[in-house]
Amino acid sequence: MDTITQLVTIAAVVLGGLTTYLTNNLMERSRRKDGLRLRWDEKKLDAYADYVGRVRTSIHLAVLLYEVREEIRLMPRTEHELAMELTEAGGAQAMAFERVMLLAGDEVIEAAHAIQENLAAIGWQARGIVDGTLADWRSLHTEAFKAINRFHESARADLGVRGRFEGEHHTARGLLLPGARNSDGASDRP
Repeated sequence: MDTITQLVTIAAVVLGGLTTYLTNNLMERSRRKDGLRLRWDEKKLDAYADYVGRVRTSIHLAVLLYEVREEIRLMPRTEHELAMELTEAGGAQAMAFERVMLLAGDEVIEAAHAIQENLAAIGWQARGIVDGTLADWRSLHTEAFKAINRFHESARADLGVRGRFEGEHHTARGLLLPGARNSDGASDRP
């Protein structure tokens, strides 16, 4: 009986050691996986925020160029200087887009492509490559900001952020654009 008791004890110790080893190995693997996921999520967040910031900078510069070119606004910078700033911002924004392409999931990439298309249309009208009315200009911006909102929503889902900001409460606010001027030069908005 002593031999059987000793064999059972040895088997229990070996089984306990194997169980401990496997449990620790699985926990360490899970910890590494979580750490890697967290690191990639941080990189994604940085890339998404950088991209949206550069998109908004490009839109802002396009607005300035358009307003100077259309003589809506007077500025100390010339149309050429603003066009060059828009070109530089566009290059930086394109590089930020490439980072998104490397890190993002399919839905985020599709949303970013929609922004790129809208941004190109805004740039073309700002530079005078494409003709359009002020109403066309406003429509381009409305579509661009809808595309940015879709990007935000896709990026939030990709990062696992709960809740939604898109919908009636967020998009109903519209764009904060000045009203069109009437024939007296006064704004149509109060």
